[in-house]
Amino acid sequence: MAKLKHIIKQLSPNDYESIHEILIESNADKSAYLLEAMRLRQLSDAKIMDELEVNTNAYYTLRSRLNQKIEEYLLQQMESPRTDLLKKVSNINEILFTKKKAIAIATLKKLEKELLAYDLSNELTIVYKTLKKLHINSEDYFEYSQLYNKHVAYMLAVDKAEDLLAQYFKKFGEFTLTGEDIDKMELTLLNNEMDNVCKLYKSHRLYVYQNCLSIFHRLFIEDGETAEDIKEPIEDILDNVEKIFEEYYLDSIYFHLKLVFEYLRLEYYTHYKVFRKAEKYFDQVNEKASTLLTNYGLYSFSPQFLNTKLSRHIRLKCEEDLYVENQRLFDGFECDREDLPKFINYVMYRAISCYYVGNFDEAAREINNLLNEVSLKKYPYAMLEIKSILALMYACKKDDDLFSQLVNSIQRQIRILGKENCEDVVLFIKILKIAISPAKKDKAMKIRNLIGKLEAINKKRLFSPTQYIEMDDKFVELMANSL
Repeated sequence: MAKLKHIIKQLSPNDYESIHEILIESNADKSAYLLEAMRLRQLSDAKIMDELEVNTNAYYTLRSRLNQKIEEYLLQQMESPRTDLLKKVSNINEILFTKKKAIAIATLKKLEKELLAYDLSNELTIVYKTLKKLHINSEDYFEYSQLYNKHVAYMLAVDKAEDLLAQYFKKFGEFTLTGEDIDKMELTLLNNEMDNVCKLYKSHRLYVYQNCLSIFHRLFIEDGETAEDIKEPIEDILDNVEKIFEEYYLDSIYFHLKLVFEYLRLEYYTHYKVFRKAEKYFDQVNEKASTLLTNYGLYSFSPQFLNTKLSRHIRLKCEEDLYVENQRLFDGFECDREDLPKFINYVMYRAISCYYVGNFDEAAREINNLLNEVSLKKYPYAMLEIKSILALMYACKKDDDLFSQLVNSIQRQIRILGKENCEDVVLFIKILKIAISPAKKDKAMKIRNLIGKLEAINKKRLFSPTQYIEMDDKFVELMANSL
């Protein structure tokens, strides 16, 4: 029951309305009622059965039918010319056994052209395998054998590229939490391996996959382009990929990857501080933030968008807009707890959004739930950052006892890791200790001096939620007077 409810809640408004309308038109009134009850009303199973006047067995049958209707609808939404091609490929044996040889070959040759246009390597191997068999008594047998072998190898290359993409962004997530040089080196090796795989074939699909990874790597690991860089300029790549998407506009994978490259454009212009251009892509990506986080982890490190968004709002002095906006953008969103880097980034983003509207209790609750739900023993620096933000919330709440307990824990951890390895956190905690101390003399001046030292430190860790606490005059006043 819970699974069906979850699916129904995750439906887009348009999909929900369409399914509801289909059920009404087909006189499935009870299914329509059940859909509405699960989506819009907080009714127990017993209450729903009572209102529908059905017993338990009938209720579960009704639920099963509704689930089937939803699956059928969602499957129909996947229909496209590309899907039609896949159906044709699945019917190749029917052609082989029911059509004359000349007709079968002509049909397969037409299918070959369409599959080549869409760069569908898996399906091409089936076509060439069949053409090879049809030409077993012909001189063309060798040609089709070669084409079959070539596309089997190409298919494996595409599969390898997709695997490398997923491995890279999984490793990048770990690197953000560890900051370890060994993880950074592994990212570079994965990037190089992707380049080597994609050099094997001239393919627009491999070009797109390669640059999903390459652009991200150049921006966040290599810190952008240099004058000596012999690689294709990032902006040229982005333009070329856009042309590929326009040419193969019916390709369903490219249709969805448009969002990834809109996001990469946002990060590219943000990196070089071309904020006017970045704004255009920010609006496009922001509206799909929930989808980006939910569905695109295999093609990008989507949680980075949340950090970019925090930086943007701080720069534009509109941090207070985050909280209300989150209620709209992430309504019904459930973050995957198994994807630890994404889950941690998302929770800290929500907590910092709470901080900027003064909801310190809610922020502290979010962080405490995070610390209780996941183990961060493998990521001591990330744990230190998270606890530092929690300490800020306790300071803002004037909770001396919880603050003191937490700061003692943080300081023990700092001694283990070494002060020289976390100078920024040391200074951040000093600011909070001054803020919460009963002494009032020169608080603001002491805090400003520490902020100056903190700003002079070059932070190396990618995961650093403390850097998204804007230490402006408002912050100083909050720390010096309001606590």
